[in-house]
Amino acid sequence: MSKPPLTLYLAAPRGFCAGVDRAIKIVEMAIEKWGAPVYVRHEIVHNKFVVDDLRAKGAVFVEELDECPPDRPVIFSAHGVPKSVPQAAEARQMVYVDATCPLVSKVHIEAARHAEAGLQMIMIGHAGHPETIGTMGQLPEGEVLLVETVEDVAQVEVRDPSRLAFVTQTTLSVDDTADIVAALNARFPQIVGPHKEDICYATTNRQEAVKAMAPKCDAMLVVGAPNSSNSRRLVEVGARAGCGYAQLVQRATDIDWRALEGIGSMGITAGASAPEVLINEVIDAFKARFDVTVEPVVTAEENVEFKVPRVLREPA
Repeated sequence: MSKPPLTLYLAAPRGFCAGVDRAIKIVEMAIEKWGAPVYVRHEIVHNKFVVDDLRAKGAVFVEELDECPPDRPVIFSAHGVPKSVPQAAEARQMVYVDATCPLVSKVHIEAARHAEAGLQMIMIGHAGHPETIGTMGQLPEGEVLLVETVEDVAQVEVRDPSRLAFVTQTTLSVDDTADIVAALNARFPQIVGPHKEDICYATTNRQEAVKAMAPKCDAMLVVGAPNSSNSRRLVEVGARAGCGYAQLVQRATDIDWRALEGIGSMGITAGASAPEVLINEVIDAFKARFDVTVEPVVTAEENVEFKVPRVLREPA
C-alpha cells in the first residue's frame, strides 16, 4: 500500500540552546575529571532522556544538597539556585560547580543590582519553577514579589510604588510577558525594567520559528518534557498562531496517531532541552507511516557558545 503524502515542516532554530549544551558538558567533564559519582542538585536540564543518559555515565541526581556526601563534587542545575545553596556547600567544604545558564545569572546580577539601589523587585515567572525559586532566592524574603498573570499585577502589594524594578524568568512566552509588562508599567509608571530583554534569545527564537510555521500546519508536535517551561510555551504559541492541534511529546512513542489521521501537513519543533536524537526519532516515525517531504522553516541562525567554568578546564 502506498503511504499518504505529508509535508513535514521542521522549525529552526529548535532543540538544544547554548546554556543546555554547556550544562550537559559540565556534568560530563566533571565525571571525567573527578570520576563517578558526581552529584547534581535537581535535574541538570528538564529532559528525561538527557538525565537518564548522564545517570548511566555516573551522575547522581538529588533534590537537595543535604542528600550529597561532602566528599563528592556537586553540580547546580542550569536553572540556577538560591544564594543559600552555594553558601551551604561552602560551609560543608564541598567542591561544587555552578552550571547556571549565563543568561539566568545575568538576571540574578540584575536583581542584586536593583536591590542595592533600594528597589523592591517584582518577578514575572511561574511559581515553583526552579529558575523562579533560584532568582527569588538571590534576595532576602519579601524583597522579590512574584506575578504570573496580568490579574496578579492588579493584586500585588508593594512597599513603595515609586521604588520598584522587575525581572522575568528567561523561558516565558514573549507575548504573554509583554502583556504583563504593560500592566506593570500602567500600574507603576516609575518601575525600572531590564536594560535588555530577560527572556533569552533561544526562547524567543524558538517561539518565532513556531509562529512562522504554525499557520502552514494541520498539526504540530513539540518535542520536550512536561516540566520544561519553554517547551510548554511552544505548544501555547503554536496553538495561538493558528495551528489547530499542538501537542507536547517526550519522544516518538508518545505520539497520538489517531489524533493525526487525515493530516496533510505537520510541524515539528523542540524545546531548548530536547536533544536532536529525539527529534530525528519523531521524524523517522512519520516517515514509517507517511510519504514525507521535509521543509525547513528557518527564522534565525544561532552561533552562541558559553564557556564551561575554569575549574573544569584545569587539570585534576
